[in-house]
Amino acid sequence: MRILFDTNVILDFIVERPPFSSSAEKAIELCMGNGIQSCIAAHTISNLFYILRKDVAVDDRRRMLLRLCQIFTVIGIDVDKLKSALNNSGFKDFEDCLHAECAVDFKADYIVTRNIKDFINSAIPSIEPDELIKRLSAQQ
Repeated sequence: MRILFDTNVILDFIVERPPFSSSAEKAIELCMGNGIQSCIAAHTISNLFYILRKDVAVDDRRRMLLRLCQIFTVIGIDVDKLKSALNNSGFKDFEDCLHAECAVDFKADYIVTRNIKDFINSAIPSIEPDELIKRLSAQQ
């Protein structure tokens, strides 16, 4: 199985944001412990660097985000993905469309997100962390 984690799930995980952090942590741990290939989009790193700026010192942000780069495959954004996303009117949110483009490139089975409705027009189906946990637990 191949999974792309949306920024919101990664944010829940790294800042332990209740009530979502336990599901995010369990989903990520299950992926790591079961040989599942997991990725994040490159723009997740830049978005998190910006989002965390008020609460986390710059050196700590760098360490946290470098750790994410060790845990996950990072799928880059190239001009083809940008053009495809810009030409895709099926997404209201450009960032979500970029996630979908990265998921296609990674050949992901699922995009794991808390915002299923944002990916309704994605070629890759989206599921919530709790649904991924159920599916992975059923496979064990």
